[in-house]
Amino acid sequence: MKNVAKLLAVIAIIGGLAGCARTAPIANIHSTVASGHTQTQVKDAILKAGQQRKWIMSEAAPGVINARQQSRDHIAEVRINYTATSYSITYANSQNLKASGGKIHKNYNRWIYNLDKNIQLNLSAGSNL
Repeated sequence: MKNVAKLLAVIAIIGGLAGCARTAPIANIHSTVASGHTQTQVKDAILKAGQQRKWIMSEAAPGVINARQQSRDHIAEVRINYTATSYSITYANSQNLKASGGKIHKNYNRWIYNLDKNIQLNLSAGSNL
């Protein structure tokens, strides 16, 4: 009976540690924009979302924005390609986020999901950009 209890304790500890994993696969966002938006409106929605989420945004070329998020000594850089009908947020670089083998600290994914959420909200607001 003691062996069974020890085995269950070990399984519980391993399960708990697995649930606390600090890395996850790097997420990239690919979203379709509802019709009726111009490329300028999509760009404005992205820039506004960056401002709302405290990302540093810079236009790299027509249809391309480079964005940088910094929290203490953690830095994430993404490339946002956009048109009037879609946009994508793609991992570019990071520092101190344990990026290796297609995985990264789970905070990175939270940051870009929140950025995407704000872009979607700004696009749905339409002319209030």
